[in-house]
Amino acid sequence: MRAVLTWRDKAEHCIYDLAFKPDGTQLILAAGNRLLVYDTSDGTLLQPLKGHKDTVYCVAYAKDGKRFASGSADKSVIIWTSKLEGILKYTHNDSIQCVSYNPVTHQLASCSSSDFGLWSPEQKSVSKHKSSSKITCCSWTNDGQYLALGMFNGIISIRNKNGEEKVKIERPGGSLSPIWSICWNPSREEHNDILAVADWGQKLSFYQLSGKQIGKDRSLNFDPCCLSYFTKGEYVLLGGSDKQVSLFTKDGVRLGTVGEQNSWVWTCKVKPDSNYVVVGCQDGTISFYQLIFSTVHGLYKDRYAYRDSMTDVIVQHLITEQKVRIKCKELVKKIAIYKNRLAIQLPEKILIYELYSDDSSDMHYRVKERIVKKFECNLLVVCADHIILCQEKRLQCLSFSGVKEREWQMESLIRYIKVIGGPPGREGLLVGLKNGQILKIFVDNLFAIVLLKQATAVRCLDMSASRKKLAVVDENDMCLVYDIHTKELLFQEPNANSVAWNTQCEDMLCFSGGGYLNIKASTFPVHQQKLQGFVVGYHGSKIFCLHVFSMSAVEVPQSAPMYQYLDRKMFKEAYQIACLGVTDTDWRELAMEALEGLEFETAKKERKKRGETNNDLFLADVFSYQGKFHEAAKLYKRSGHENLALEMYTDLRMFEYAKDFLESGDPKETKMLITKQADWARNINEPKAAVEMYISAGEHVKAIEISGDHGWVDTLIDIARRLDKAEREPLLMCAHYFKKLDNPGYAAETYLKIGDLKSLVQLHVETQRWDEAFALGEKHPEFKDDIYVPYAQWLAENDRFEESQKAFHKAGRQQEAVKVLEQLTHNAVVENRFNDAAYYYWMLSMQCLDIAQDPAQKDVMLDKFHHFQHLAELYHGYHAIHQYTEEPFSSHLPETLFNISRFLLHSLTKDPPLGISKVKTLFTLAKQSKALGAYKLARHAYDKLQGLHIPARFQKSIELGSLTIRSKPFHDSEELVPLCYRCSTNNPLLNNLGNVCINCRQPFVFSASSYEVLHLVEFYLEEGITDEEAVSLIDLEAPRHKHENKWQEITSSNSQTLRLDETTDSMRDDDPFTAKLSFEMFHSEDYELLVLQHTCCPYCRRRIDDPGP
Repeated sequence: MRAVLTWRDKAEHCIYDLAFKPDGTQLILAAGNRLLVYDTSDGTLLQPLKGHKDTVYCVAYAKDGKRFASGSADKSVIIWTSKLEGILKYTHNDSIQCVSYNPVTHQLASCSSSDFGLWSPEQKSVSKHKSSSKITCCSWTNDGQYLALGMFNGIISIRNKNGEEKVKIERPGGSLSPIWSICWNPSREEHNDILAVADWGQKLSFYQLSGKQIGKDRSLNFDPCCLSYFTKGEYVLLGGSDKQVSLFTKDGVRLGTVGEQNSWVWTCKVKPDSNYVVVGCQDGTISFYQLIFSTVHGLYKDRYAYRDSMTDVIVQHLITEQKVRIKCKELVKKIAIYKNRLAIQLPEKILIYELYSDDSSDMHYRVKERIVKKFECNLLVVCADHIILCQEKRLQCLSFSGVKEREWQMESLIRYIKVIGGPPGREGLLVGLKNGQILKIFVDNLFAIVLLKQATAVRCLDMSASRKKLAVVDENDMCLVYDIHTKELLFQEPNANSVAWNTQCEDMLCFSGGGYLNIKASTFPVHQQKLQGFVVGYHGSKIFCLHVFSMSAVEVPQSAPMYQYLDRKMFKEAYQIACLGVTDTDWRELAMEALEGLEFETAKKERKKRGETNNDLFLADVFSYQGKFHEAAKLYKRSGHENLALEMYTDLRMFEYAKDFLESGDPKETKMLITKQADWARNINEPKAAVEMYISAGEHVKAIEISGDHGWVDTLIDIARRLDKAEREPLLMCAHYFKKLDNPGYAAETYLKIGDLKSLVQLHVETQRWDEAFALGEKHPEFKDDIYVPYAQWLAENDRFEESQKAFHKAGRQQEAVKVLEQLTHNAVVENRFNDAAYYYWMLSMQCLDIAQDPAQKDVMLDKFHHFQHLAELYHGYHAIHQYTEEPFSSHLPETLFNISRFLLHSLTKDPPLGISKVKTLFTLAKQSKALGAYKLARHAYDKLQGLHIPARFQKSIELGSLTIRSKPFHDSEELVPLCYRCSTNNPLLNNLGNVCINCRQPFVFSASSYEVLHLVEFYLEEGITDEEAVSLIDLEAPRHKHENKWQEITSSNSQTLRLDETTDSMRDDDPFTAKLSFEMFHSEDYELLVLQHTCCPYCRRRIDDPGP
């Protein structure tokens, strides 16, 4: 560990306390009666803050960074914002000694010589508590639950958030050892809250929250003035009368000095989440240091030892990932590891450890020797029986008892040293110097051997496994490889910071640099892959890499260098690389390449590596590569691998030889051979032959696939008829291809064969063969939905909406049927086809009546039925009004238009239905009333029109009519007045009650053609007569009068004839009305005329020949 001064400044007064802003950007210092605010990045004084009248003793920043507080000898505490503005001030009875913010609730504790106060932003006042002694320091626990107070009389009082004392710790020194600084460990990993205490009895102690001391007091040999933890609690800083800041472990072990000063150190703190330390002194000096913790470690093959927490050593097995921790309880300065030895240098001694056993995976170390002596060295190396100390240009060899046996003096500074192995007590060392010299030293020999001399300084060294080659990384980041015997430079590669030879392969090395790992085999080009860190070892297929402070083993496939050797037919070298670790595919490729290159020994080794020891099998492979196929087949058969012989023949397309080889063998193998022959025929574009072979081999699916792709329908139907109905998959494939090739008949035959009626229905639907589909639906009602729903959709797509609606209805899809009807109705209204709209509303009402059979929906559906019936009547009548107003000629009589317009006006509510114009209705009524002599009604209609928005084309006619009607008498013709056939009351032409009698409220029944009031009266059955009896009575034929004279005289222009009429009386009887049809009434003559005109009912459009009701 070393401290580097970043910046320094000097204030005019003593620096009693300081605090960092939680984000580390600002530093607040207490200097004299002012606060000084510094920028931590460069030491710039940002602003002095004035607010206190006397010396400021303490300062603290809240954890959330929003405010900080300062306490002074003027007995006041000032709260400042992060914008450096004072916002609050309160006082105590004595000078303020210390302040501290609760890390959770941001409650402020301020302590004076006689009491302490607790203040929080939510409170208006400060709650104060008396103290038995002067309080010198205070600190909150991490969870903010407890506050520790250090006092001048040597007592530590632990209080809760309300100020109540929970624990009292009395130090042995009492008032002779004032508590001067305390601090809770901020680490979240500690299970218990740990309080560090520094007193002027020159002791450092640690306590639990319960008051129990942890360990013993540690002697400091100076009066401590300040104590603080690093952010994670791993280290403690102490400063005081020794004019320096010392770094301790969290257990109190001194590690070193941070910075020596010229006067007492009154305060020192660590910048949050960093390794920067600031120191404030008696003479006003402010020093800002960066602590650099160097990596102390050692590596030998797959064992890596490194320093942790400055006082521990962790040994890691890089292959098994096992770790063991050795606690030294002192600062670890150097580490060296070699085979079963581990050397650790401490400040006053060197410890030599050894493994308990010779097991390569054993991780248990025990102390072998202790050399109790202080040594100064730059590098430390351990061997089987010696330790080597390196100090600048000098190397010393010491025995484990501490006796110096040998010493070597070099020409230049030693930059690198490494043990390269050897017998115990005679190990060799590889040494690199700053002047570029590289030496080999044996620990039992005084004379160093110069291996070579290069122009640039050495940074890293390694020697190959056979000690024939040397790899060097110099200060220019160049990796140079030399032949040790000839001193020849074999090759060099740029961008290297470390290098390592493979311990199991002579010609392979790796080097790192520039964020890449480079692997080089022999003189082949470098293979690169991304890697962060330094390469420190290369063992088989594993590369050991050090990144920052962590060591990891990276598994690197050796495929790339193996193929580099294979490309140059260097099979033995490729085999050596493959032994380090390649995939099974790479092994097979190596064997094949070796066989092709007639390198049988390598191929044989590869087979043994894979566990194949059958020489006949190996020889058979050799014969097959040499073209001796029949000999190879015999050997395959002898070794029990007939399948390999068949594969060889079929791969070579020697099917006849394969058949001869099989003779009368297993039918399965014969089938397999035919299949392979068929595959070959297919590949060489002989599909006909392939199909025949597939059929003979029983591979029907492949035969169907080829036939279908080529459109051979005859072949497909032949296969389909041959197949058993249980073979569903091939038959379904046949049906699929029949559909694809537009042969629905064959597809239907196939579906029938396997009994797949659902697919057959889908086929009929897809091909729009509706008659067949309907016939199938009659036999199998469960497919009704599958037929009628697509049929309805097809009808709708072909603009046959009415048929579509009926199909939906028949399929039981009421929602779709209603939706189609509603859309048809809307379209008819928008397009002014009001007659169609009436018909569609009538159909809607009929469907509602059907649905009303369900008791659960009866009430709702009946309401809808009456609503739709009403709309149908309105649109049916309005059709005549629209024709009259829009077309030049009308087929309706004036009386009919007059009746219709009156009917509509009486039936329309406040908001008329879509498309029905009140203007057109009133206009028609006005004109027809005037023509028929109902002048009063006409005048009333014209008056009503004046209050409506009138289209321009009617404006002139209406204005003229309004004027001319004034010349007519103000009364209506009595012939037009409607009569109630129940009470014989004359009703007005315009009735406020609507289409009912004003006297008896009997609803009028209108003819659906002329809209005259029919001679019909509603009656109610007497009690005791059931509905069935009433219907039977109504159905009885009425008595008829016999005509006495059946002779009829017929006179023409030139003759007179008498004819006897022997037929029955005509169909016309005394009742001039028809039965109720479609819920509407007609005069029989009108109805017969309309039926003859339209060949159907004018209202419900039921045809004459329709047998329905």
